[in-house]
This record gives sequence, C-alpha cells and structure tokens, in this order.
Amino acid sequence: MRHETVTPEPSLHVDWKGLGYVVSIVSVLLLGAIAWPSETEPRWHVPVLVLGVLTSITGMAMRYRAHILQQRELTRTKAEARRN
Repeated sequence: MRHETVTPEPSLHVDWKGLGYVVSIVSVLLLGAIAWPSETEPRWHVPVLVLGVLTSITGMAMRYRAHILQQRELTRTKAEARRN
C-alpha cells in the first residue's frame, strides 16, 4: 500500500457563519426601518423598536463570538493532538 501526500487545493476561506450573521444584522436593520412608527403611533413604540433591534444584533454578536471561541478551541485541540 502506497502512502501519498495529498495537498489540498488553495481556496478562499469564507466564514459562512459570520457572513450569515452580517446578513441577519442587515435584515434586522431593514425590518426596523420599515417598522419605524409614524407620528400618530404611541411614543413608546420607538424605544421598544430600537431595543428590539439592539437586542437582536447583540444576540447575533454573542453567538458569533461563541463560534469564534469554539473554532479556536478546535484548532488548539487539533494542534495538541498532532504533537502527541
């Protein structure tokens, strides 16, 4: 049985999860813009809408941060496994 080294073809690394979060953030901003209350609506609608947009974006940022930390841990674990 022959052992050959396989070299993967160079490719652009696209962080699809990060890109998905960016698209979601843009979506939230667009939906917030279209839902902006008119002058005839109660005044409390504005802060509630802004809070909803901000909490949604914060949640996405937190999930992406968790993803980054998980990827770092996987990289660290793989490197440690190669050393042993």
